[in-house]
Amino acid sequence: MDAPQVKAILRELRIEVPSWAFGNSGTRFKVFAQQGVPRDPYEKLADAAEVHRYTGAAPTVSLHIPWDKVDDYGELAAHAEALGVRIGVINSNTFQDDDYMLGSVCHHDAGIRRKAIDHLLECIDIMDATGSADLKLWFADGTNYPGQDDMRARQDRLAEALSEVYERLGDDQRMLLEYKFFEPAFYATDVPDWGTAYAHTRKLGPKAAVVVDTGHHAPGTNIEFIVAFLLREGKLGAFDFNSRFFADDDLMAGAADPFQLFRIMHEVARGGGLDAEVNFMLDQCHNIEPKIPGQIRSVMNVQEATAKALLIDRDALETAQAAGDVLGANAVLMDAYNTDVRPLLGEMRDEQGLPSDPMAAFAASGYAATIAAERIGGAQAGWGA
Repeated sequence: MDAPQVKAILRELRIEVPSWAFGNSGTRFKVFAQQGVPRDPYEKLADAAEVHRYTGAAPTVSLHIPWDKVDDYGELAAHAEALGVRIGVINSNTFQDDDYMLGSVCHHDAGIRRKAIDHLLECIDIMDATGSADLKLWFADGTNYPGQDDMRARQDRLAEALSEVYERLGDDQRMLLEYKFFEPAFYATDVPDWGTAYAHTRKLGPKAAVVVDTGHHAPGTNIEFIVAFLLREGKLGAFDFNSRFFADDDLMAGAADPFQLFRIMHEVARGGGLDAEVNFMLDQCHNIEPKIPGQIRSVMNVQEATAKALLIDRDALETAQAAGDVLGANAVLMDAYNTDVRPLLGEMRDEQGLPSDPMAAFAASGYAATIAAERIGGAQAGWGA
C-alpha cells in the first residue's frame, strides 16, 4: 500500500477516549491528585475535546456509570456535541458496591443479581438518552478459594443475566463483553478469557461481541491470534488499548511493547477490522503523567502502529509465505515495522488542517495552565466519581 492510500485509511481511523482517563488515579497504595483535573462529566468532556482538537482522530468519549452520572443525559450529550465530540460507549460498574463483594450477576443471592441487572438496564436507558450504540460489560465476579461457590452455577447465572440485558437492547445497539484472566478474583474469574466471552456472545446473537483489553492477558499470550480468530468469527466488537509490563498496568498504548501493538493492528487490517464495526478505545489511567497529553500520545501511538501495519507489502508477504521462506516473510513485517511513519502522519495532519505535532501544539496552547487556574474548589474526579 502506498503513502496516499495509507493516509486515506488513517484519516478515517477513530479512537475513542475514556472519561476516566482525565480524573485522578493511582496505584493500590496511593491516588495522586493533579492540578486542573475535572470535577464533573462536563469538564471531562471538555478535556476529551482537546484530544480531538489536536489529533482529529478522537471524536467520541466513553462514559462510566455511575462515575459519570448526571441528572440529564440529553443535556450532557448536547454539551458534548457543542464541544465537537459525541458520547460513545456506556461502561457499566458492578464492582464498586459493597453488595458485590462476592459477585454481581454471578452472586448466589438473587436480590443482588437483580440489583446488578437493573444497573445494566439503566445503562441501556442512558444509551437511549445519549445516542450511544454500545454497552460495555466487565464483571469482577469470581472466587478466591476452591469450594467458595459452584463454578457451573455461576456460569448459569451469568448467562441468564446476559440474556435479559441482551433482550433489552435496541435494534442498533450492541453488548460488548470484556474478559480478564484474574483480579480481583484470584482462584476462578467468571469471564477469564476470550473463549468464555466468545461462547457467551455467540449464544446470545449478532448484537453481542467480545472486547479485547490488551492488558488483560497472561504474560506471553498471543493477542494477535485472538484478534485474528474473533475477526474471522465476526465477534470482535471493541478494543481497550493500553500497555502492560506485568498485569493490568493501564499504561499509555504502545508504550511498553509497540511491536505488539503493530502486530495487533496488522491482524486488524488483514482481517478487515478497519472496515468493520470495531470500536478502538483507550482504557488507561494516567497516574503520574499529565492526563490530556497522555491521551494525545496514545492516539498518536495507535496511529503510528496502524500506519506501519498498512505499509506491509502484502504481495511480498504472501509470496514468501507460500514459498515457505520463513526469514523472508518475517523480514517483510520487520521492514514495515522499522519504517519511520512520523513524516507521513505529519503530512496527513497538515493536509487536514491539524498541527503536525499534536503534543507540541497542545503544550503551546496554554490549556493546561488555564484549567489549573480555573478549576479551584469542588471535588476532583477520580476512581468512583
